[in-house]
Amino acid sequence: MARKRRFEQLEAAASAPQKKETYVDPLQSRVLPRVEEAGKRLEGKGRTILYAIGALILLVLIGLFVARWMNKSGSAAQAALGKAIETSQAQVTDAPQPATATQKTYKTEKERSEAAIAQFQQVVDQYGGSVAEKAKYFIAVNKLFVDRPAAISELEQISSGSSDSAKMAKFALAQTRVEDNRLDDALNIYQELANMSDPIVAKETINFEIAKIYEKQGKKDQAVEAYFNIAKNAAEAKDMDGKPARMSQTASDAKDKVKELAPEKAKEIPEQEPASPFGD
Repeated sequence: MARKRRFEQLEAAASAPQKKETYVDPLQSRVLPRVEEAGKRLEGKGRTILYAIGALILLVLIGLFVARWMNKSGSAAQAALGKAIETSQAQVTDAPQPATATQKTYKTEKERSEAAIAQFQQVVDQYGGSVAEKAKYFIAVNKLFVDRPAAISELEQISSGSSDSAKMAKFALAQTRVEDNRLDDALNIYQELANMSDPIVAKETINFEIAKIYEKQGKKDQAVEAYFNIAKNAAEAKDMDGKPARMSQTASDAKDKVKELAPEKAKEIPEQEPASPFGD
């Protein structure tokens, strides 16, 4: 994932028509390598692994979430927010760094999160409006590594609105509900997001999370149906040229789950034509 992102002319263009952003498969395509890395660092720490990995997933989503806010804030606010985001995504390692290293590293996720929270709080204190709202969301997500109960309480407050921050807070909150085995509560939140016209996170990702909950609850038929719909829709999707769209990792995983849980049902998923190596 890119460590640096530009935040230019955010509020100056707030009223200008915005190009629709598509958020495809952030959890599967970008998070898993970092989740595996975190899992190795946390091996043997029981439920701490689950909580830390859940928080890591949400931190990785921050970069995608920020793209929604391009061209919606002033340069001073964007610089402060960007600096805090860089900190929240800095490398975690206890290995000695060379003297020529220019990127700051942290020994633990907790240490990195505490540094990021302090910077996001400065944004809240110095800038109001939507920028402060976004910074509060980032504080809550980073606080999952520092004070999980307090973080969840803050996410609950933020999620009560209808802004982009509120939608992302709902997704984060659903993740914590799953981690706490409050599956019905998590399912209700995910379904609320799935019914939104623009939930920020890709609906494919949300529906995959819903399918996983059904599977955890032993509702095999509902899980199969949810996985099947993800895979079938992806298999039938076309790109702007009318050619089969490339199946995302989430859709591919959903297809594999159908094959595992209901092999005969999996045969109903259309097979995509292999892409031409010449781009024809």
